[in-house]
Amino acid sequence: MAIDREQIIKEMSQMKVQGDESGIIEGFNVFITQLSTDFWQGFADKLLSNLDPDLKEATEYLLVNAAQVCGYHTGYGIIASDDWKKIVGPMIENVEDVLHGAFAIFTAWAWANAEIVELIPGKKMVVRAYNYYEADVAKYGKTEPKAYMIRGVSAAFFALAYAGEYDPDSEKYNAFSCEQTKGIECGDEYGEFIVTPNTNI
Repeated sequence: MAIDREQIIKEMSQMKVQGDESGIIEGFNVFITQLSTDFWQGFADKLLSNLDPDLKEATEYLLVNAAQVCGYHTGYGIIASDDWKKIVGPMIENVEDVLHGAFAIFTAWAWANAEIVELIPGKKMVVRAYNYYEADVAKYGKTEPKAYMIRGVSAAFFALAYAGEYDPDSEKYNAFSCEQTKGIECGDEYGEFIVTPNTNI
């Protein structure tokens, strides 16, 4: 692997990423919101705590799906950007390097301190996250797995790598699914996320 994860994190973490008046980030061509992680975590918690238990699985699916759609389009905007080409591009030798680079940026921008620990091209990816906003045990107490954002984004990044050429009008983002098998919020040392082909499509 030619990717220098620490170098990417160092350079990308120094970037000033801010949207214009319409929310478009110059160079990435995606809409963003500038709301705190407390807002998003509180939104998910309130949504899940005030519904019929029979709807819990469907609601969690929608939370993951929202992150998956966002991760697919935002991820493409990042890897097609000039900043990516300048900083990460020279390190890229194959598709797997793109994935490792994407998770380095994921970490650099403080979405989650996450890295790939196992990768079988097109078939399986295991991601470990050592810090992420959904794991705030001190604030929320020990809970069941609820890292919906990382699940969705991990599946989306894998789709960008292995579901074919990016298509903004398709549902290729849904070609893979991600299950959380460990979580800091559950008392584990780290979060673990396993991406595999989606058998439901």
